[in-house]
Amino acid sequence: MKALSGIFVLEVCAYAVMSNHYHVVLHINNQQAKEWDTKEVLQRWTQLFSGPHLVQRYLADDRLGKAELLRVEEYAQKYRGRLMDISWFMRCLNEYLARLANKKDECKGRFWEGRYKSQALLDDAALLTCMAYVDLNPIRAKIAATLETSEHTSIKERIESYDSANGKKQKEHLKPLKAQGQNPEQAIPYPLSSYFELVDWSGRIIRKGKRGRITDDVPPILERLGIDPNEWLETMRWHNRFHRAVGKLGSWDVCEW
Repeated sequence: MKALSGIFVLEVCAYAVMSNHYHVVLHINNQQAKEWDTKEVLQRWTQLFSGPHLVQRYLADDRLGKAELLRVEEYAQKYRGRLMDISWFMRCLNEYLARLANKKDECKGRFWEGRYKSQALLDDAALLTCMAYVDLNPIRAKIAATLETSEHTSIKERIESYDSANGKKQKEHLKPLKAQGQNPEQAIPYPLSSYFELVDWSGRIIRKGKRGRITDDVPPILERLGIDPNEWLETMRWHNRFHRAVGKLGSWDVCEW
């Protein structure tokens, strides 16, 4: 996942790897893909696949004719689209994991039960909800007692690299949240420390079976985003509450996440 996020323009916002499945929240950085020149696109794609001989010649700086260069541009446009495509990201990730698992088990055949499932996140509140839901997976499954001990999760990585005093750099393979020294235009629009507080609070409420009971120390980030605390806790239960998209209906036309 880390390697693929450095090749595709799909930034990892949150992830949790469980014993028999995993969750990942992705952001498609369309602007970054548009800024790549032909060589950048082809160099990235050929880290995954060898590509046609013509592409290999282009990357080796062989002299190409006009028609050949036009064909190279066609390849680049096709690969640019794939490097922005969640389906291609998941294909590369799941195929690699399947081959790895089958090799370890010395077997062949289908590894995954079915095709991956995805939901569009229509607004900032939906993104925050889904990130917290994913980061709390090990605690809900009772395989971790705290966020700091939630192995194979983005929240554990964020906590380990967090240093409020020195503004320690966040993990490069994770899309950053707002923090000291972080470019706000490149960050997820929530303060990193507030996100920690919110996920911790949500985990405590759910784990203690206090669904619907709101304490006095509700994280202020919910107020800033206009999210009702009771609604937040109900959403954290998920229970197939959403199907193809998460967010307010009015957010559909302006969906970026």
